[in-house]
Amino acid sequence: QVQLVESGGGLVQAGGSLRVSCVASGRSFSNNVMGWFRQAPGKEREFVAAVNWSGSSTRYADSVKGRFTISRDNAKNTMFLQMNSLKPEDTAVYRCAASSGAYIPSMSMSGAYHYWGQGTQVTVSS
Repeated sequence: QVQLVESGGGLVQAGGSLRVSCVASGRSFSNNVMGWFRQAPGKEREFVAAVNWSGSSTRYADSVKGRFTISRDNAKNTMFLQMNSLKPEDTAVYRCAASSGAYIPSMSMSGAYHYWGQGTQVTVSS
């Protein structure tokens, strides 16, 4: 059974940092695109960041560019999102996702991902 499990969320003050992780099990995702999406209450799910299979190509939403860094450790089947300079508007449930293949039409499209985690809550207080 394929599972993506996020961890590392929590409550942090504005300007602080958090690192969320996504551990995959059931199969290797070393040849797949992986990404982070988030959804705040009353809002649609939005793309945050994505990384290709080798880590050589990344994509970020404009709202997080320069503050968030996505990375992965294929040996551990794990992906990370380092979040710095957090803002109250970053408050959301963060979910990791993985594609079913090595190439997808767009790294920022949620429909391009096949596997999803349940999410971890990130709350940034002002």
